[in-house]
Amino acid sequence: MSGKRTVVDRLYQAGSSKYLFPRSRSEGLEAVFLNTAGGVTGGDAFENSVQTKAGTTLTLTTQACERAYKAQPGQIGKVRSTVQVTSGARVNWLPQETILFNGSAMDRQLSVDLDERASFLMVEPLIFGRTAMGEVLTNIFFRDRIQIRKKGVPVYVDSMTLRGDVNAHLARRFIANGALAMASLVYIADDAQAYLSKVRELLPETGGASLLYDDTLVLRMLATDSFDLRQTLIPVISLLTGQDLPRCWMI
Repeated sequence: MSGKRTVVDRLYQAGSSKYLFPRSRSEGLEAVFLNTAGGVTGGDAFENSVQTKAGTTLTLTTQACERAYKAQPGQIGKVRSTVQVTSGARVNWLPQETILFNGSAMDRQLSVDLDERASFLMVEPLIFGRTAMGEVLTNIFFRDRIQIRKKGVPVYVDSMTLRGDVNAHLARRFIANGALAMASLVYIADDAQAYLSKVRELLPETGGASLLYDDTLVLRMLATDSFDLRQTLIPVISLLTGQDLPRCWMI
């Protein structure tokens, strides 16, 4: 902290993983992740670790959509992220969409540890293929695991594995009914319960929100494509943060 403003204490970055810090529009700190490699492919390994101090507010986002490129047979791109939020601090984990290309292979994990009075907002948007190019995902591997702990106790664990002809899988009526975009959102804060009805009012028929605990709101939604997904996500995130999204979301 510098006065009331959140600032960087220590920073280490190497390889194609870089953080940029645009001029803040509030007392919180905004960090924009940039993958100078342009995407993730088989054999890549990315690690990202963040720690906060009491009284700080940190918003983490990405400069653009992350792309999971076609991988060579037997090679998997791995992404590992860990976040530690101290009591009295808040982290907004707001990456833009991850786009899965046909032939891609990605294994991604997010691990979050919260202290007693910590707050956390997470959104993870996912796009199944470049629909504007007519791409169909007939051969991919995608494994995603999110684990959030509070005082060492798991409060949210979500794991998903997709492989092979994902397009055919998503086309099934009781799976996604042809939807090619989805998002998961988790909001953990003392006021989570107060937002439930407001969030539900913003959701389409293909989305749902509920409380796991009084301080834990979760949301899952499907959309036809990334445009429709954003039409819903942006108002929901703005509601839960009380401010506009990072500028890179609007470019």
